Amino acid sequence: MAALTRLMKPTSTIITRRSLSTTTAAVSDIQSSLSDGKGGSSRNNFQWVFLGVPGVGKGTYASRLSSLLGVPHIATGDLVRNELASKGPLSNQLAEIVNQGKLVSDEIIFNLLSKRLEAGEAKGESGFILDGFPRTIRQAEILNEVTEIDLVVNLKLREDVLVEKCLGRRICSECGKGFNVASINAKAENGRPGMSMAPLLPPSHCASKLVTRADDTEEVVKERLRIYQEKSQPVEGFYRDLGKLMEFDLPGGIPESWPKLLEALNLDEYEVKRSAVA
Repeated sequence: MAALTRLMKPTSTIITRRSLSTTTAAVSDIQSSLSDGKGGSSRNNFQWVFLGVPGVGKGTYASRLSSLLGVPHIATGDLVRNELASKGPLSNQLAEIVNQGKLVSDEIIFNLLSKRLEAGEAKGESGFILDGFPRTIRQAEILNEVTEIDLVVNLKLREDVLVEKCLGRRICSECGKGFNVASINAKAENGRPGMSMAPLLPPSHCASKLVTRADDTEEVVKERLRIYQEKSQPVEGFYRDLGKLMEFDLPGGIPESWPKLLEALNLDEYEVKRSAVA
């Protein structure tokens, strides 16, 4: 397949090799890789991966970091949904896979991802934050052959909160933005701290157009978690062995978690400086 072959060949703009031996070095290198905070070109060379179970919030935090750092956020889940909406040749096959909570095959994912990278390269993009990829050891090994990932952020959330969060997800059928109607207040138990998450409600013009994703049922959510434990969790070990994995336990919703994540990434001062010159 041409697209798969294309992805496995490094390019001068999208894929660049960088050498970082440990997670600590990766986080320490972030500030030195940034420009003066006014949007210089040096800051968009990051090649990061966001890991975590489906629904944990990879897209939310990867998207925020994408805006902060000026690096494209590439979510394989969005690529799959866009292909589904396109009614293209893969749409029927993908619909059956997604609605059953199964993992999309490596071949299809590489096909979609390579097309996205090619389109970005044509627009002059460099660097990326990958969200939802790699999901298997094979995907991680192939990615490692064609590029060197700088940092892997592994988002973690207690399972009962995660299920409730997934069941509260809604999408505006008109603008495509995501929201969450769940008001979560999980009690402390079994050594786990209590956790609260306020709903992320839509504006009035979206409120009457909310729809639930076909795969956001309790049965499918739990099946996705089971598959993640079986297929994707070993990817965490792969990057841990490479010294690239940064574990991050979400302490709550966005207001609580975002500042803590920036602090863990050594980006809290950068955001303040960037806001000051905006």
